[in-house]
Amino acid sequence: MIKAGVDFTKIKTQMLSDNEVKKEYDKLKPRYELISQLIKVRSEKQLTQEELAKMMGTQKSNISRLESGNYNPSLDFIIKAAHSLGKELEIVLK
Repeated sequence: MIKAGVDFTKIKTQMLSDNEVKKEYDKLKPRYELISQLIKVRSEKQLTQEELAKMMGTQKSNISRLESGNYNPSLDFIIKAAHSLGKELEIVLK
């Protein structure tokens, strides 16, 4: 059986060898790590975006935009999302 597809790891490595791409990737990395964590916790709790939105007192579209990376939320919004998921937000400056 022949599998079709693309190895994302190889493409990522190739793209990150370009200094400009790496610079932008590093700039956005904290945002996407946070988004990944929120999605993971929401999924582990078996909550839909709509359910999380209701718990937060916001619209599902705001959760969808947050998770897609198409939204630059306030710190208060992120804290509210974390608390709604039973988590605390910890920020560390390095």
